[in-house]
Amino acid sequence: MGQSVGVRGRPLVDAGKPRGGGGTLLVLLGTLTAIGPLSLDMYLPAFPAMTRDLGADQAQIQLSLTTCLIGLALGQFVTGPLSDRWGRRRPVLVGVTAYALLALVCAAAPNAPALAAARFAQGLAGGMGVVVARAVVRDLYSGRAAAKYFSRLTLVFGVAPVAAPSVGSLVLRFGSWRAVFLTLAVIGLLLAVAVALRLPETLPAQRRSTGGLAATAGTMRSLAADPVYLGYALTQGFAFAGLFAYISGSSFVFQDVFGVSAAVFSLVFGLNALALVAAGQANARLLDRVTPRRLLVGALLVSAVAAVGVLAGALAGSLALVAVALLAFVGSLGMVTPNSTALALDAHARHAGTAAALLGGVQSVVGALAAPLVGLGGEGSALPMASVLAIAAALSLAAVSTLARPR
Repeated sequence: MGQSVGVRGRPLVDAGKPRGGGGTLLVLLGTLTAIGPLSLDMYLPAFPAMTRDLGADQAQIQLSLTTCLIGLALGQFVTGPLSDRWGRRRPVLVGVTAYALLALVCAAAPNAPALAAARFAQGLAGGMGVVVARAVVRDLYSGRAAAKYFSRLTLVFGVAPVAAPSVGSLVLRFGSWRAVFLTLAVIGLLLAVAVALRLPETLPAQRRSTGGLAATAGTMRSLAADPVYLGYALTQGFAFAGLFAYISGSSFVFQDVFGVSAAVFSLVFGLNALALVAAGQANARLLDRVTPRRLLVGALLVSAVAAVGVLAGALAGSLALVAVALLAFVGSLGMVTPNSTALALDAHARHAGTAAALLGGVQSVVGALAAPLVGLGGEGSALPMASVLAIAAALSLAAVSTLARPR
């Protein structure tokens, strides 16, 4: 297999077989990465019911998505450097255990502000697992091989957005929206047990960071000063903003604007997630012949065209055009995420946890801005969601074409 050109123009070298790798590790890392989609997607079908039960409006319920994303970002910022210093296992075990307990707190929330606060704390705990999963992959793989592994992870964590809304709808048939968070608590507990039993330590003691807060701050500054790393981080962040605009707004667009049922919405949402998974698997195969950067730029061009299609469908009031364009938009992200992640982390193996933390933090913070923008655009129209999608796609393409341009 030929080499591809990575960041700073140096070759991306495929790493060997991972120590402690195999299918079990792939499933476990994929599930840890899926904490985000599970947290965000499972209660989407309950949004209309939550607005009525909590006496809140659309923007207040969407705020719980935003606070969860901010928590995910901060959890990654904290855990990434700690995992560079203490190893990968300990922080993620604490995080997923706390995640399960905080899901119970969310289930007991008496009003929308309390729910938003509890979701922030739950996201904080969940972010600990997400960042460690990325760091473990970088411990074991580099370059093209890392991009392939991240692509294969989409096969696992991509099941989460496919199944989560359907599971949420099923739970709602037998209980209230609070039962959805009880289900998340059970999932978190089972994941904590799996981490304790099956996650290997991939960062040996001799490779761990020994510096304190000053060293961590210095590493963060050097990452932020690297234009290529920052460019790929912003590329992924803006792409995620578009995805999050879709996540936060699609329930209202399909059910309230176009009048489809919760079951049909779950089906549409699942098909879009399957498109993301399929694109991720195609990406893994295409990496044998095409460089990660070329695949990334091509996927971003598709997402930009698809976003324009969503905008056109919103203006025309066409459910068919909006649905087809969203399928292409979400599917393209199956190639954006693995390639941008691998390219961003490739030059920072010594501080993989911190680099993964900053990458995920940028992704979550930029993505968190999308939900209130969609909500503030008003109800009764698909135009606010479509507009945020189009802006996010344009900014993502601009970031990869300027800052992330190989030097």
